[in-house]
Amino acid sequence: MSRGPDLRLLLAQGRHALSSGRVVEIADLVEADPRRARRLIEFMFDDDPGVAQRAADVLERISHQPSPALGRILAESKEVFLGLLPEATLKKVRWNLALTMGRLPLTSPEARRVAAILEAWLDDPSSILKTAALQGLADMAHREPALRPTVLDLLRLHGRSGTPAMRARSRRLLAAFWVEPSRDDPATPTSSQARLPKWEVGPE
Repeated sequence: MSRGPDLRLLLAQGRHALSSGRVVEIADLVEADPRRARRLIEFMFDDDPGVAQRAADVLERISHQPSPALGRILAESKEVFLGLLPEATLKKVRWNLALTMGRLPLTSPEARRVAAILEAWLDDPSSILKTAALQGLADMAHREPALRPTVLDLLRLHGRSGTPAMRARSRRLLAAFWVEPSRDDPATPTSSQARLPKWEVGPE
């Protein structure tokens, strides 16, 4: 009996390494058959940068509101994510990991390890990565109260002095904590979407 389309062949399809390719279709396939998520996780280590980055993109998408079966597989695979996080160099792998990590059931020591890496990424030149790191930190702070003072300070700081995307995201995240930005800041948007928009990023 057929096991369905070859995931790697689908992941390899894209105009360039950072393009989304067929990630929406692949996410649907994995959600329909959660067992394929384990293979998808392996593809984040693929030698082809396009395959690795699209695999991370799909994993971020399916981690947003996973089914119970997918949630179990992601939780059981958290050591893989934790191992890749400090070693990741590809842009799209890093920013999708930043979003995914905050959704995993991390222990307090694991959350502190991840938070230290995401905080360091706030100094990266990429605005997308910095904004994703802020989102990941905020998601973890909701689960791990010990992180909240530091994360709230970072959100206030970047809500004043970050890039435009970081300022907007910081205000939304602060609003989710029921914390008002400083009086010098523009009004806080009412929307607090959990995910970042999906950019179609060209090669640099």
